[in-house]
Amino acid sequence: MTKPETMDLRPGHTISRVIKGGWQLAGDHGDVDRTTAIADMEAFVDAGITTFDCADIYTGVEEMIGAFIADLRQRRGAEVANRVVVQTKLVPDLTRLEVFSQADVEAIVDRSLQRLQIERLHLVQFYWWDMSRGHALDALGALKRCQEKGKVANLGVNNWDADSIAHFTEAGFDIAAAQVQYSVLDRRAAQTLAPWATENDVHLLSFGTLAGGFLTERWLGAPDPGFAFSNRSLIKYRLIIDEFGDWNLFQTLLETLNTVGARHGVPLSAVAVRWVLDQPQVAAAIVGARYARHLPQTLKIFDFALTDADRAEIGAVLAQSGGPKGPVFGLESDRNGRHGRIMKYNLNTNPDDQIHAAKGD
Repeated sequence: MTKPETMDLRPGHTISRVIKGGWQLAGDHGDVDRTTAIADMEAFVDAGITTFDCADIYTGVEEMIGAFIADLRQRRGAEVANRVVVQTKLVPDLTRLEVFSQADVEAIVDRSLQRLQIERLHLVQFYWWDMSRGHALDALGALKRCQEKGKVANLGVNNWDADSIAHFTEAGFDIAAAQVQYSVLDRRAAQTLAPWATENDVHLLSFGTLAGGFLTERWLGAPDPGFAFSNRSLIKYRLIIDEFGDWNLFQTLLETLNTVGARHGVPLSAVAVRWVLDQPQVAAAIVGARYARHLPQTLKIFDFALTDADRAEIGAVLAQSGGPKGPVFGLESDRNGRHGRIMKYNLNTNPDDQIHAAKGD
């Protein structure tokens, strides 16, 4: 089986091009076997998927990764434990933007260091819900000072398009990476962000690459489920399918990915991820594989290469799609819209924060 590819975000900062996602280990995604999830992380590291994504607002996930790293360090030594690269996030609550201070930034960094049981955060990805409120530039400045103190290696951002990130790069911040939603269903990042990122040495880290599991064999030939999900991730990506086209067009896409995969002897999910990894300026795809049993299929992403004919076949389906349209995170930024109403905005201080609406209507 092919070893996972790697990419350098900055000198000395190497990541695996598939990143083990952490959102699926947080709340609202069904039951999680914490002990098994932690134990299974070792199999991912040994297979070469050494980069883990988490966030200050993913309830319990930083602690789980920290427990894993501490156990790995104790059993196999620092050299093995140090292979693990952790990228976390810093997301101040929407209700606290006006009062959020530089001291709050360092307190969250210190909390993440304590939870993760490491001496330095490899990448901290910053997000600010509303740029018209509070002092985002000062907050990122405080994060840069944490970098200068050695608490943070590199800075990143989340869910912003080129114009928002440029606000910070033009102020002198070195932004190594931007984590954005990017998949065959959602190509908003290709419009203005990817060209700008190429010119400004900002790497893209794609999440939603498998659309919460919709881009897998599980949904091939399945009837439209509507929005009857208790899993918030599935509600989120079912809304993206609506933006992409109707359920029939989505099925056509799955059939096409499946046909391409069959030619290469890989699952359609591997084709979906490989397509994203081949896009300009994409450094890695974040895949929410919870347990080691998902590892063999995940590694198939590196077992093949898409041909020009494969890409043309997929492109013919994408050409029929109506969206999603607009900037990265534009739909989600409308807190009164279908996408914004299912989000939680105050998880940093209130892990039990409620979503605005339970359904996608």
